[in-house]
Amino acid sequence: MIIGSFEGKLCLCDWVDGRRRDNIDYRLQRILSALYVEGDSDVIETARRQLNEYFDGKRRDFDIPLLFVGTDLQKKVWKELLKIPYGTTVSYGELAQRLGDPKLVRAVANANALNALTVIVPCHRVIGSNGNLTGYGGGLRRKSYLLDLEQGF
Repeated sequence: MIIGSFEGKLCLCDWVDGRRRDNIDYRLQRILSALYVEGDSDVIETARRQLNEYFDGKRRDFDIPLLFVGTDLQKKVWKELLKIPYGTTVSYGELAQRLGDPKLVRAVANANALNALTVIVPCHRVIGSNGNLTGYGGGLRRKSYLLDLEQGF
C-alpha cells in the first residue's frame, strides 16, 4: 500500500497496483498543489499501526484525521462510506438512497472507485444490488479478502 499525508491529515491510503492509481495521484497532486515526497509523519505512522491492527483482526474502526480531496459529491459519498459498519455491506443503490437520491447510483459508484483512502474509508463494503462483488480498485480478490476478514473467516 501507499500511504500519504498532507498538513497532518491522511489523504492517501491505496493499493500500489490499484486500477485508479494514476487518476487518484493526479487528483491529489493537482488539488493540493503538492508533489509526492517520500518520508514519514505522525499520521502516516498512526495509519500504518492501525492498518496492521485491522489486518490482524484487532481493529474495526480507524481513528485518524482524514483529508478528503475531491468534489462535494465525492466527499459526501466517502463520508457516508464511513458509516457502513464493520462486517456489513450495502449496495450502490442503497448508498445513493442514503444520500437522498436513488438516481445517483452511477455517481456513487464513480466516487467509490476514486476513493483515495481505501480500507480506512471502506469502499470494499459496497456491493452490487444482486449481492455480487463488483468493482474494486484493488481487485475483486482483495475485496473478497477484506470482506472475509471482517466476517472472521
